[in-house]
Amino acid sequence: MRFSDKLRAAGLAVILTWGWKRALIALLAGALSALAMAPFNAWPVLFLSFSVAVWLIDGAAAGRWRGVPAAALSGFWFGLGYFVPGLYWIGYAFFVDAQTFAWLTPFAVLGLPAYLALFTAFGFGLARLIWPRDITRVLALAVSLTISEWLRGHMLSGFPWNAFGYALSEPLALAQTASLIGLWGMTFLAVAIFASPAVLIDGFSRGRRPWLAPLMGVLVLAAMLAFGAVRLSLEPTNMVAGVKLRIMQPDLQQDAKFNYAAKAAVMQKYLTLSDRASGPQSTGVSDATILIWPESAFPFFLTREADAMAQIADLLPRGTVLLTGSVRAPDLPPGVRVTRAYNSIYVIDHDGSVLSVYDKLHLVPFGEYLPFQQWMEKLGFMQLTKVVGGFIPGTVRRPLDVPNAPRALPLICYEAIFPGNVVERDDRPGWIINLTNDGWFGISTGPYQHLQQARMRSIEEGLPMVRAANTGISAVIDPVGRMVAQLGLGIEGVLDAGLPAAIAPTIYARIGNIPAAAIVMVALAIVLRRRFARRKA
Repeated sequence: MRFSDKLRAAGLAVILTWGWKRALIALLAGALSALAMAPFNAWPVLFLSFSVAVWLIDGAAAGRWRGVPAAALSGFWFGLGYFVPGLYWIGYAFFVDAQTFAWLTPFAVLGLPAYLALFTAFGFGLARLIWPRDITRVLALAVSLTISEWLRGHMLSGFPWNAFGYALSEPLALAQTASLIGLWGMTFLAVAIFASPAVLIDGFSRGRRPWLAPLMGVLVLAAMLAFGAVRLSLEPTNMVAGVKLRIMQPDLQQDAKFNYAAKAAVMQKYLTLSDRASGPQSTGVSDATILIWPESAFPFFLTREADAMAQIADLLPRGTVLLTGSVRAPDLPPGVRVTRAYNSIYVIDHDGSVLSVYDKLHLVPFGEYLPFQQWMEKLGFMQLTKVVGGFIPGTVRRPLDVPNAPRALPLICYEAIFPGNVVERDDRPGWIINLTNDGWFGISTGPYQHLQQARMRSIEEGLPMVRAANTGISAVIDPVGRMVAQLGLGIEGVLDAGLPAAIAPTIYARIGNIPAAAIVMVALAIVLRRRFARRKA
């Protein structure tokens, strides 16, 4: 049997399947798709899984109401299969304080993916609604899933983790297209390219040319690789003169970060590790102009502990500043008990003075606050950080002034996963500083995915990123996404590197999602034209 016959037989088998077998096929296809994300980056599997998605929607035509509910149900199972193995690591966070939170693990590991799968269900249902019968149905799926993924990234504070566009992050040359069209444009291309082989089952009768779709997919991939290779060759890594970074990665156990009794041990570890020689060319922190510590570094309010501030001043030589994460108490009258706090970044000078502060804007639901906080607290629920009332969100994101260095745009933890919501176009910084604490998630795929998404922000904006993570992965990334320096997951140590220089603003940095929106609108017009032309005929 020829390959084309085998492919047609496989497609027809999926199309004609119904009931629990159909749900199982969708679930397995979604699970296979998770391998396209970091750390595996096995994106060729999507040629199979997205082709199955097309066949599932083809087969939904036998259902009621034009097959929209049947397609949406297949989309839900596809999404559930995709998000459970992609986000299993969230369950690790509930074992940091197992006595309090372990019972919630099944709800987190299955509940969040089930919620996110609703967006995939919407995408499949919308695709079925506008589904043509020719090769342009690949575009219908790309349009619909791009819309649903965009909604997932924005609704109810948004969670665009592992958006399909990240499948085109490796090799690095492929990812350069993000400088033109951003994550949502990459999502459209990923779905359209990887779903294209599905139409080969259409056959060649009546003038059909189904081979056009996969051919165009291959040509687009080749064009992306060529563009990326040229861009990488034209943008070498240049360093900012006079700036020497030292990133301290303590690999501290998560329970110690919330234990005030561990205050002295935590500070001593930070001080000792920060001044450790990292090689024959390094004599310690005296070689650095900027020392960087990760998110929420201390189990106390840093600026309210005079001895800790004095130790930092003793550590820092003249001309060196510290950028560190810390919880920050709000300004309250004397004697008023602190019950809530900010998740912040401090810039601290060599004499222990605070030069600048940034308060995290985009807080993590269920981690740093609860939806309907007061109502849920009355029912006995609390977020993972156990801050009564939840963390206080900041009010504005602005670049931090760092002495003897370009201004830095601060992003704390998962603020780095939101495209187009990073840099103000009229206030462009020289680099991005991303402090994070992925210690919640252990040695899992989560920190690799987080790094992959943070790196995409550098490519989109044309800005270098410096990342300090408690347990890893700390990294220095240049403005086209090259890893200049990296400290692996679960490693205690310091990372010394220069600061890459920014490049000119990218097209995406200048006009945002306009190119991606234009691509989606043109594709939608083509799909609707084919849909209604077929109906009229």
